[in-house]
Amino acid sequence: MTESTESLEEFRARARAWIRANLRPLEANEEVGILRPTRTDEQELAAVARDREIQRMLFDAGLAGLCFPREYGGQGLSYEHQRAFSAEIAGYEYPARLQVPTFAPCAAVLLEFGTEEQKLAHIPAILKGEEIWMQFLSEPSSGSDVAAALTTATRDGDDWILNGSKIWTTGAWWSDWALCLARTNWDVPKHRGLTVFIFPLNSPGVDVQRIEMLNGGMEFCQEFMTDVRVPDTARIGQVDDGWTVGTRWMFHERTYASSPYTISTGGNSIHGVSSSWVLDIARATGGLADSRVRDLVGEGRTLDLVRDALQNRLATGMRSGKMSDQSAAIARLCAGVTSTRLTSLAFDIVGELGAAWSAEDGAGGEVGADFLMRQTATLGGGTTEMARNVISERVLGMPREPSLDRGRAFRDVPRGGRS
Repeated sequence: MTESTESLEEFRARARAWIRANLRPLEANEEVGILRPTRTDEQELAAVARDREIQRMLFDAGLAGLCFPREYGGQGLSYEHQRAFSAEIAGYEYPARLQVPTFAPCAAVLLEFGTEEQKLAHIPAILKGEEIWMQFLSEPSSGSDVAAALTTATRDGDDWILNGSKIWTTGAWWSDWALCLARTNWDVPKHRGLTVFIFPLNSPGVDVQRIEMLNGGMEFCQEFMTDVRVPDTARIGQVDDGWTVGTRWMFHERTYASSPYTISTGGNSIHGVSSSWVLDIARATGGLADSRVRDLVGEGRTLDLVRDALQNRLATGMRSGKMSDQSAAIARLCAGVTSTRLTSLAFDIVGELGAAWSAEDGAGGEVGADFLMRQTATLGGGTTEMARNVISERVLGMPREPSLDRGRAFRDVPRGGRS
C-alpha cells in the first residue's frame, strides 16, 4: 500500500518508473479498429491471461484500485492520481479487458450497493485479476430498454431461480462472474419489479453462446439461463428495487472513460478509434500531401480534443454535484458520435483500400470492415437514441415522450406477437 503522505508528483514518478521497468510498449496500431478479429481463440485466451497477470502485478506494486477504499484492497487515492496513472501508462500494455465492464460498471456497483460480505469477497479478487466480470443487462427482446427485462427470478426459499436470456455481452466466454438484472415482480410497472443478482458464469444452467459478426469477430455472446439457482445472499440491493441499482449501473457504464475506477488512455474503449489512428492511416497511405486528407486528420484531432474536454467537464460537474448524474448520457452520446465519425474519416482517407485490401497494406487495411462495423459504437452501452432521450427529458427538462407502459403492471404490457 502507498503511504497517504505520498504527493501526486511522487506518485507519478513512482508509477512512471514501474511502468517502464515492467510493461511492454505497444506497437503502432496494435489495438485499433472496430472489434477486429485479430487473434485466434488461443491467442485471445493468452491475452486475457496476460491481462490478469498485469493486474496482479499492479496490485503487488500498490498501483491497482487507486480510488478503491483501502479496506477492500485499494489505495484510497484521489481521482487526480488515477488520471496521472492513466497518462503515464498510455502507450504501454495494460489490463484493457478488465476496465469495462469489470471495474466500471460492475465493481463500482458492488461498492455502492453490495453488502460488506460481498465487497470483501469480490473487490480484492477483482483488483488482483482473479475475477473478470460481465454485465447481464441487454436482452434479445428489449435492446436498450433494459427495464423491460423478461429474464425472471423466482423466489424458492433462501434461493432464487433464474430463467431467461441476455445478449451482446463482450467476452463472456472467457469471464468469471455476472452482474444480472432480472424481473422479480410482474404485477407492478416495469421499473418497480426488478432485482439485481450476482453469480459465477460456470453456474449450472448457464449456457454461453458466441455470436459471429459481419467482420468475423466473435467477441459478443448470448447467454441462456435455465433454472439457475442463486442464493439470496447474492442479491444486490433490495428486492424489486433493482432500478435504483440499475440507474447507477448505467451511470457508471456511460462514464467509464472518466471513471475514477478505470484506466483510460484515450480513444473509444473496445473501439480502438482515435485521431492518432486516423493520422497513422494517412501517413501509411501517403495521403498527407493532400490538403483534403490533412483537413480530415485535423477534424479527427478536433473531435478527440472536444471529447476529452467534455468528459473532464462532465466528470468534474457530476463529482461536485453541480451537474446531474443523468448528464452521463451526454458523454455516451459524444462517444458514439465521435467514434463513428472518426471511422468514417479513416474510410474516406484510405480510398480504394476501403473496398479491398491485403495483409501487406498495414494501417490502411481492414478499414473497410471497420466502416461497416462503425454503428456498434452507437449501440453498445445503450443506444445514442436512448442517450438523446435522457438528455432531453432528464437534463434539459423537456416533456417526456408518450409511453404505453407507464403505470401499467408489466404483465399487462403488450409485447411482440400481441395486438
